[in-house]
Amino acid sequence: MNLILASSSKSRFHILSKLQVPFAQVIPDIDESVFPNEQPIEHVLRLATSKAKKVAETHRDALIIGADSVAILNNEIVSKPESYENAVKQLQHASGNIIYFHTGLCLMNSNTGNIQTVVETIKVHFKKLSLQTIKAYLEKDKPFDCAGSIKAEGLGIALIEKFDCDDPNSLIGLPLIKLISMLENEGFLILN
Repeated sequence: MNLILASSSKSRFHILSKLQVPFAQVIPDIDESVFPNEQPIEHVLRLATSKAKKVAETHRDALIIGADSVAILNNEIVSKPESYENAVKQLQHASGNIIYFHTGLCLMNSNTGNIQTVVETIKVHFKKLSLQTIKAYLEKDKPFDCAGSIKAEGLGIALIEKFDCDDPNSLIGLPLIKLISMLENEGFLILN
């Protein structure tokens, strides 16, 4: 059975590559807007599942991985900054605070229609950040397409005091520990 990552994310591609199994990457074309009154956990689960289902439409006999992440600060969604100015503002708000990162994960067997989902939550404690530190980080890492303006897999780790989670890969967008269990439930063994 083929393994497909339903994502355009380079970070998720690199995380999945750690498992040393062949897989394809297919970019799903879905609307990622937040629905009115949609809670963050509902949002990431819906998007992760939508991505997997979209790719399943054209890929049969595959295990399809969908994932999505959202950052929350003071009970509000922190989106991708898309610009330097927005990233500065986001990191100023994150300075000395806690941001929660929710990552939704879906594994769909396109042959049977079986779907498994889970949400992993990571509690990230940010250091107190000076404007000089924020600007230096943004110039070097350019995290403008990352929720919360941070690439934890890059220099963003220097902005973090500590984080609480079961799987550090979740912070980068793909909880491998949960994914491996889901794959095993489908008979796909990593160490076989």
